[in-house]
Amino acid sequence: MAYEYAIALTGSIATGKSTVASLLALNGMRVIDADSISHEILENSKEWVRESFGDAYISLGKVDRAKLGAYIFSHPEAKKTLEDFLHPKIKAEIEKRSEQQDKFKFPYLIDIPLFFENANYPIEESVVVYTPAEIQLERFIKRNGYSKEESLKRIASQLPIDEKKEKATWVIDNSQNLKHLQNEVENFVSKIKEIYNK
Repeated sequence: MAYEYAIALTGSIATGKSTVASLLALNGMRVIDADSISHEILENSKEWVRESFGDAYISLGKVDRAKLGAYIFSHPEAKKTLEDFLHPKIKAEIEKRSEQQDKFKFPYLIDIPLFFENANYPIEESVVVYTPAEIQLERFIKRNGYSKEESLKRIASQLPIDEKKEKATWVIDNSQNLKHLQNEVENFVSKIKEIYNK
């Protein structure tokens, strides 16, 4: 049975979820990454992208993810077409990997960016990487180079981070520096090990 020992790892744009996923792996936790699965599937679907959106979105024999992302973000029908194509494939692959992980009978994380928004996975426990909204905006602008207006628009396409924090089983606070974040991750891993006496 899939998802028996799964914990959803989620957050919002620029709250540091990818960094936390790496730190969790360094601390011995197993992580299934929905984003990298979606990149693999998209890359393997180049011909479908070409047929659905045109040659402009293929560059040097690869899907131009940045260009495609910018296009679908401002065209809701195109976004729906892409999601309807990708999501069932991503879900099937995550389920397959989850069944393999459940055999170890110990918690593992599934990194799902839109866990609360889409409610697609029957996972009971979740951990949210939390950054206060104003720091989130600052980091997003710095990382992506978008204007404040464009950044706010992108952040607003997801549930507010404070709502996610309320819904989560656990919270990893990423409002300070990397050292603080490492401590937060280590504390979380210790709690999980304590619960499962490992």
